[in-house]
Amino acid sequence: MANVEKKQNYTPAIVVMFALFFMIAFVTNLAGSMGVVVTNQFGASKALSQLGTLANFIAYACMGIPAGLILRRKGYKFTALTAVVVGLVGVAIQFLSGYAESFFVYVLGAFVAGFSMCMLNIVVNPMLNTLGGGGNKGNQLIQWGGSCNSIGGTLAPILVGWLVGGSIENATVSKAAPVMIIAMAIFAIAFVVIKLTNIPEPHMETAEEKAARLAGGKEKDPHSALSFRHFVLGAIAIFFYVGIEVGIPNTANVHFSALPEVGPAITGTMIGAYWFCMLIGRLIGAPVSAKVSSKMMLGVMSSVAIVFLICAIFVPESVQITIGKNVFPLALGFLVLCGLCTSIMWGSIFNLAVEGLGKYTAAASGIFMTLVCGGGIIPFFQNLLADKIGSMQSYWLIIACLGFLLFYALVGYKNVNKDIKVD
Repeated sequence: MANVEKKQNYTPAIVVMFALFFMIAFVTNLAGSMGVVVTNQFGASKALSQLGTLANFIAYACMGIPAGLILRRKGYKFTALTAVVVGLVGVAIQFLSGYAESFFVYVLGAFVAGFSMCMLNIVVNPMLNTLGGGGNKGNQLIQWGGSCNSIGGTLAPILVGWLVGGSIENATVSKAAPVMIIAMAIFAIAFVVIKLTNIPEPHMETAEEKAARLAGGKEKDPHSALSFRHFVLGAIAIFFYVGIEVGIPNTANVHFSALPEVGPAITGTMIGAYWFCMLIGRLIGAPVSAKVSSKMMLGVMSSVAIVFLICAIFVPESVQITIGKNVFPLALGFLVLCGLCTSIMWGSIFNLAVEGLGKYTAAASGIFMTLVCGGGIIPFFQNLLADKIGSMQSYWLIIACLGFLLFYALVGYKNVNKDIKVD
């Protein structure tokens, strides 16, 4: 592990991890952005419009722990290569759904792509945290990777929105096909780059550990990552966080795209602005996180996000802002600003949750990824609420989730299980 401190030796590995961060957001936000398309082409309700996102994230629940085992036994490189191949297949299925005129095929493609996103997350987060040496520096490197994530997240809804145009009646999967072609091309390039890159394997099991596992002679460890209270609460926090991050723009996209005075093109641009705000927040958060604790960053940003959402709920949609020739509701502006807050939450929660886990880190990452399914479950239930009580009122669910993150930043992050050996 001493060699990990020489981060300059692993610059290519860090660059590859940043590229994978980009793909995670690009493909995930592609599923979210397509919610507008399926409401038109397949006649889906607001809740059903989130089935692509739900399928994408439910894959995390199915693949999280197995992916952690793959990482442990086969290493980062094998896991990453497998993930990009699966991702290419998933996007290809979504691409074909438009020509097959099948909502089921579209959802299936999103589900397959979700396996890829889960495996990529399994790779990039512990890898960057390790190369950063853990602590504030590990968090800083994850925040820089998150900046690349935000770029991918920014581009997907903007491209889909402008390809569809100014009216939701024009929204079809075939119109968004160029975005999927781009995604497949990037996956193909990523496979070649990863194949040619030397990636360190700090968490892969040793030959001795593999022999003991196969022989069945290794004594069962009485502890696991779930033995740590702060990790369990952190995993729950990730469930809520990803739901917050995805639910805010997805619900806004479906709601405002359907308003004649706004439309898909302007809404798509504003949703892209949300992810761009996440990019800005991460670019600022990366240097700040080297000096300010993760718990402080998480607590402050959770509180500010709650304020923004309350403003969005209570400001009438008739109150509008004009920028150049574009006019959009002020409420949508407050939702966009939430991107500044959600930008630093993933790295902060991950950093707090795995702090002090030692040998349990790889398995913990798999459990973490299982709980990322909140990114599909919470937006789905939020839009069930939207169908019943209205889209803007559904944001009270997101405020409740933010309340848990505030609790975790104030109390839940503390490691009360320091008596467990982790080396």
